[in-house]
Amino acid sequence: MNPEPTCQGCGAPLHRTLVDLGLQPLSNSNLRLEDLDRPEPVYPLHARVCDVCLLVQVDSVVPPDAIFNDDYAYFSSFSESWLQHCRDYAEMVVGRFGLGAESQVVEIASNDGYLLQYFVERGIPVLGIEPSANTAAAAVAKGVPTEVRFFGRELGEELAARGLSADLLVAKNVMAHVPDINDFVAGIAAVLTPEGVFTVEFPHLLQTLEQVQFDQIYHEHFTYLSLVAVERVFARHGLRVFDVEQVPTHGGSLRVFVCRESAAHVACPGTQHVRDLESAAQMDRPEGYAGFTGEVERVRKELLAFLADARAEGRTVAGYGAAAKGNTLLNYAGVTTQDLPMIADRSPAKQGRLTPGCHIPIVAPEEMLATRPDYVLILPWNLRDEVIAQLAEVSDRGGRFVTAIPALEVR
Repeated sequence: MNPEPTCQGCGAPLHRTLVDLGLQPLSNSNLRLEDLDRPEPVYPLHARVCDVCLLVQVDSVVPPDAIFNDDYAYFSSFSESWLQHCRDYAEMVVGRFGLGAESQVVEIASNDGYLLQYFVERGIPVLGIEPSANTAAAAVAKGVPTEVRFFGRELGEELAARGLSADLLVAKNVMAHVPDINDFVAGIAAVLTPEGVFTVEFPHLLQTLEQVQFDQIYHEHFTYLSLVAVERVFARHGLRVFDVEQVPTHGGSLRVFVCRESAAHVACPGTQHVRDLESAAQMDRPEGYAGFTGEVERVRKELLAFLADARAEGRTVAGYGAAAKGNTLLNYAGVTTQDLPMIADRSPAKQGRLTPGCHIPIVAPEEMLATRPDYVLILPWNLRDEVIAQLAEVSDRGGRFVTAIPALEVR
């Protein structure tokens, strides 16, 4: 009998289910053809809510080094809209916090240098911390100093001892990726200078619930974050939130500004505004998380009905964007290569491989366009407008674009 799961935030027993997505493969582990000769690992993907601290999390069943290995497939620099988001962020924080040649900027999970390159351009010292060797190598090639490490208390203390305390510590969409959130936040507390600022962005759980963005749930994401939950985690480690911004990335995210309790940063109105939004949605009580499973099941039924109708009418459907979120959706829905014979992606690291679980071939966009599909199913729905603009050829010849979340839409 499996032991009862406990909250990685506060240690309380986890009794409440948000949604159970069944057995799923690792969403970023695309396969080579030769990988089909051996069994593909699958793990339970069950999101739960802590009734005590309200942290939403999946069961910790996958070791981090099985996910963030030397073959990790996600490179941040293949989305133009994301790069523009990062340029704008760099300009904002440099001005707001007076960063310059005497400052130290550290990014946790710096990937291929997609963000820190904009600080390097300004002559600001940077250090990237990235656990995946292949993406770290791409960052170093751009002139971004990068250490291949996982971040936590030990590394935070080590960096401070090496004179690398951070005036600005950045984490974009990484806090959800850590299997021990308290160790991670302890590292933040260790490495910040007395007036240093930590900024973290994450998909806002409020949007995940309201927009049925269940495809953002996968093993790589251990937690699904609200302001009410992260404020409690930070407080345990002597940190406080002094500002919150709502940003449009990943279907609606929060950018949270954090400092030491004793720092002089003044509380800003954005923090209370988001607290009020979450309270109105009942996210400050366990009962506010009921009913999500039914909405998830509705999305699955709508997608499968669309694919079945398209096949019955003799129309072809191709996918676009071999994103982790798409793999959660496709595996939960049980989509096959008869429904979706290929998925196009701009990343050469993904092309020529097969998606995990469903084993759908990943091809270059040009190969997909050559088949002249009647419909293109956009899996990274948060990039829908960018993808439609890139694939104008589809609409020019009468093809249509489809997204499945929060409800099936054909345009």
